[in-house]
Amino acid sequence: MRDHLHRENFSHPDVWTGRATNRVQWLPAIGGAACIALGVELAVDSTWTSGVAALAMSVVGCIAAGLLIMFGTLAFVHVAVKVDKDCLEVRCGHIGLPRRRIPLSSVVGADFAPRVTPRQWGGWGYRWRPDKGTAVVVRRGEGVVLRLGDGHTFTITVDNAEAMVRIIRDRLRPATPGAVI
Repeated sequence: MRDHLHRENFSHPDVWTGRATNRVQWLPAIGGAACIALGVELAVDSTWTSGVAALAMSVVGCIAAGLLIMFGTLAFVHVAVKVDKDCLEVRCGHIGLPRRRIPLSSVVGADFAPRVTPRQWGGWGYRWRPDKGTAVVVRRGEGVVLRLGDGHTFTITVDNAEAMVRIIRDRLRPATPGAVI
């Protein structure tokens, strides 16, 4: 019979990091960049004869729509998750916004979700559904469901979600009395 390592003897890193990426989000971002380019092209080289107001509205509309599409999709190209001894931090996109910090003291439990899909949440991005809670969904696949002390849930799609669940569960366990740390 082989001796197996017990979970109590296994130490986790002080800071665990994980991420998930969705390269498909670059396609709408390219569409947003095309809208911006159209707005600039209209502003620079327009032979519009129906008036300045219509031209200005077209330019502003194209640029505004392009910026919204581009930055709205680039914010969810990837998600980065960091778990340290005190909290869990979720950062989206290249500039880290939107960002959410959840103190581990407010987490009641963590569960592995083998299949999280954008369809379950109504699309990609930072989502809220009254019957399901809040989620950051950047791709379909494995994820983590955090049960919070206020009764809400927070779901994150992240690679190696099972390891994240183990680490969170181990950090939620109270230290045994008399144990030497």
